[in-house]
Amino acid sequence: MSDAIISLSDFKAEASQWLKQLQEHTDTVVLTQNGRASAVVQSFESFQRMQQSLAMLKLLAQGEADVQAGKLGDQDAVFDALQRKLETPHG
Repeated sequence: MSDAIISLSDFKAEASQWLKQLQEHTDTVVLTQNGRASAVVQSFESFQRMQQSLAMLKLLAQGEADVQAGKLGDQDAVFDALQRKLETPHG
């Protein structure tokens, strides 16, 4: 199944079938109102993967911005500092 485009009325009439299809195929459904796209429905699994991908892209963009700004550090020093922080007792 590729992305489907259906009216909101059709989706509501067959919501259970569409949700089952989304869970099995993890694609998206574009819902229309008055002939115009108004919403996208996707499986929760697909949504989670998309959120994880966006988080990774944000981290990459932040890393690139840090490099451009000269915010660089020695890898060994960073890991040593993290190790010390993990070994410090909390309390």
